Amino acid sequence: MKKLTKSYVDKLPFPNKEQVFYRDPELKGFALRVTTGSKTYIVETSVRGKTCRVTIGKHGVFSPDQARVQAKKLLADMAMGINPNQQKQRERAKTATLQQAFNQFMQQRQLKPSTRYNYQNCFESVFKSWHHKPLVEIKKVMVAHYYEQLCAENGVAYANLSMRFLRSLLNFANAAYEDNEGNRLFVDNPVSVLSDKRQWRAVARRDRVIKAEQLPAWWAAVQNLSNTTHRDYFTLLLLTGLRKREAATLNWKNVDLKLGTLTIVETKNSQPHTLPLSDFLQKMLEIRQQNSRSEWVFEGRKNKPIVESRHQIKLIESASNITFSCHDLRRTFATIAESVDISQYTIKRLLNHSISQDVTAGYIVKDVERMRIAIQQITDCIIGHVENAYYCD
Repeated sequence: MKKLTKSYVDKLPFPNKEQVFYRDPELKGFALRVTTGSKTYIVETSVRGKTCRVTIGKHGVFSPDQARVQAKKLLADMAMGINPNQQKQRERAKTATLQQAFNQFMQQRQLKPSTRYNYQNCFESVFKSWHHKPLVEIKKVMVAHYYEQLCAENGVAYANLSMRFLRSLLNFANAAYEDNEGNRLFVDNPVSVLSDKRQWRAVARRDRVIKAEQLPAWWAAVQNLSNTTHRDYFTLLLLTGLRKREAATLNWKNVDLKLGTLTIVETKNSQPHTLPLSDFLQKMLEIRQQNSRSEWVFEGRKNKPIVESRHQIKLIESASNITFSCHDLRRTFATIAESVDISQYTIKRLLNHSISQDVTAGYIVKDVERMRIAIQQITDCIIGHVENAYYCD
């Protein structure tokens, strides 16, 4: 084995596959690793009883003499029981930013499209000023202060969701940047301060619905929208009880007008949800399909599904003098379903609520045609309120 010199290293051939090591006879532990396309200087020795290999750099960037100087320094540290790789990992962890952790988090986590969208939106809007902040600089006092600010400016529910996302992200980062000895960035996740100080605020359960006497005004305001996509979108929400994102991302390939059904593939409980169409919805969707050139039932900009309805909601609220949210329509649907004596099991099925823990429900067959009768009853009741302004008895 020859000493690693420039002329010797230059002449060494590249292997056809795998890699070849050339070890320096004068400095034990100093070597050259040659692969199919590169020549790299390394040191390799035992550190605390375990083999440790450290990369110095590529030939050309380092000369053999320069690499030899670095090798001596590294070998001296390794003889003292210091693992240079762990030191580098610690240094990387100390400088890693929230943005870097988020990028890795999104790459490695298996997330539903809706969850991925929500996380991305939260990171960009809520934690924008923290993107380039080193993870080790995120302290408990910062989290506690920012939580109170979010509660005051955006509401308790929004603040809770944002901090739960941050907690999940920092838990991931704590494990991702752990060194070989099990040392982590945080002893405790900084978001734990909200539990330690009992700072989490409870969110009052919402029970707002559109009342029977309000339905005519609300319905008229929706049907008078100049934007027919949002007109039909809000109508579908009320007559099906779907969640807003489920309806907004409805694709024509999941609508069967011959069978009179629609299917939501991506749902909150990860169970595909098939709903029958009432007569009113059947006609509405037939007209939409005839005039549609998009894959989406409710097309937004750039051939993507609609994602934001705040402006249209404000128009409806202004015209009807009724304040509402998209989820209020889901509660209204369920309330009307109960008012026409539809069973609780059928209502759960219509809303795609989990009933796996309910033993009795396991004995009840809930097919699409049975639900069709129920959803037609609900539609008839709503249309009855609208056209005749009477109460369902």
